[in-house]
Amino acid sequence: MSDSRLRLGLSTLLAVAVFLMFACDLQAQLPKVPNVTSTATAADTPAASREAAPEGIDTETLLQNLQLGSVVRENTVTTWIILLVAIFVGLAVGKIASWSLRRIGTRLESRGWQSRAQVLMGLAGPASLALLTVGLMVGLANVAMSGALGRFCTKTLLLLFSIAVFWYVFNLIAIVELFLQRRAAKTGSALDKQLAPLIRKTLRVFLVVVAALFIVDTVFEGDIGAWLAGLGIAGLAVSLAAQDSLKNLFGSITILLDRPFKVGERIVCSGYDGTVEEIGFRSTKVRTLTGHLVTIPNSNIVSDPVENIGQRPYIRRNLNVTITYDTPRDKIEQAAQIIRDILEEEGIHEPIHPSLDGNDYPPRVFFNDFNADSLNVFVMYWYSPPTYWEYLEHAHRLNLRIFEEYEKAGIEFAFPTQTLYLARDPKRELAVKMLGSDLSSPGGG
Repeated sequence: MSDSRLRLGLSTLLAVAVFLMFACDLQAQLPKVPNVTSTATAADTPAASREAAPEGIDTETLLQNLQLGSVVRENTVTTWIILLVAIFVGLAVGKIASWSLRRIGTRLESRGWQSRAQVLMGLAGPASLALLTVGLMVGLANVAMSGALGRFCTKTLLLLFSIAVFWYVFNLIAIVELFLQRRAAKTGSALDKQLAPLIRKTLRVFLVVVAALFIVDTVFEGDIGAWLAGLGIAGLAVSLAAQDSLKNLFGSITILLDRPFKVGERIVCSGYDGTVEEIGFRSTKVRTLTGHLVTIPNSNIVSDPVENIGQRPYIRRNLNVTITYDTPRDKIEQAAQIIRDILEEEGIHEPIHPSLDGNDYPPRVFFNDFNADSLNVFVMYWYSPPTYWEYLEHAHRLNLRIFEEYEKAGIEFAFPTQTLYLARDPKRELAVKMLGSDLSSPGGG
């Protein structure tokens, strides 16, 4: 079903529903009289008696109380001609306005101004109905009628105006969907594409409910307090029964608005590290590094921290190159300089000298620590762009170059060792002394 047919159907159903409600309300408010047999006609009945009829009028006398016969007799031919002309003019002007708005909207749409075109084209139908209502109002202004019929005509005109206004707002909701579709086209998110029609339908259903309540309250002066109380109780029951589902739904809306990640990006959430494959209304599917597919509820994603690895501007590497303790001082300086020179070689230095947001990130090399079993040369650099497999290939080539140059320079890499010092080692003599005794005196010990 097209949108035009949907709008026409909703408008027709709304008009029929409120008309039936008004008829029932009018019937309930009319006074009732006992069933009596009378040969007197409406013309023989005094006007005061017609306005204040006794109690007991049944359904069959509803049209008699509207006094349609007196309306025909009390108005001249000129009055009816004015009414017909006003209706015709209202219809004609409405058709012209509708045609003009659609024509202008089509031109704007051909130029790519879809939002402006929707504003005008959505006004075409409501404007035609509103202008027809104006014609009816002008034509009925000079028609003499009873009080009950006058109230009926006044409320009918108010009903038509209300339908025209809500109809236009109903059409304007398409602009929201158009905005969401443009955003979905830019992001390529499947969630955005699914959410656009859902939001459109939700807003339109909400508008129809509000329109019905507004018309019942304003046009028919009905009491909608009981209705609202019933809707509130029903909504509370539904929300309690579907609490988890609602949490996940609002979580998906939060993901859409906040955008902590996109499909295809690598994240860490709820202890899972992997690539986002799908963002749904209830959950998000993540393919872990081990190949497993994990479904994470959207409510957990909103409440838990999310580490978006895919949005990092670089990959920072901290490398500790350890050498032995018996390395001379000049060799320590040489060990650090060798790494600095390698980091400037062609094929090595290009991706590790990034400039991000106007800030430079050159590599850093320092002899920074005395470990328990080694001397530490600390290396830090930033690899950009952060393509993980290319980063590993670069690290592979860098490690081989360091190994090659250290081997040429005679610099030994350290590994966990334990050194034992002997008492007779001439370089490390041990002094042994017993407290409280002199080993050199006779009889000592």
